[in-house]
Amino acid sequence: MIGVYIGVIRQQGSQVVAWFVAGMAAAALLSIYGAVRAAPWRGLALAASGLLMAALGFLGILSIGFPILCAGVLALVAAALSAGNGRRSTLARE
Repeated sequence: MIGVYIGVIRQQGSQVVAWFVAGMAAAALLSIYGAVRAAPWRGLALAASGLLMAALGFLGILSIGFPILCAGVLALVAAALSAGNGRRSTLARE
């Protein structure tokens, strides 16, 4: 998504914003960590990634923001499902 952002922004004749790229990179790293099912802070990482992508998507809604916003919503759904799975496994142990 970072490459797509850079391509779209350059095609529009604008300058790439470093803080936006850094935010997207941080969200990507959090999503990669959250993809590991055994990660202890999986839900928190997915929630943080989702919120960050949703915020960046909202800020960039006039250019490339919509796909980023959609990815943020998907990460938030995954975080919610991850939290639900954690509760179910805890109940199963009891």
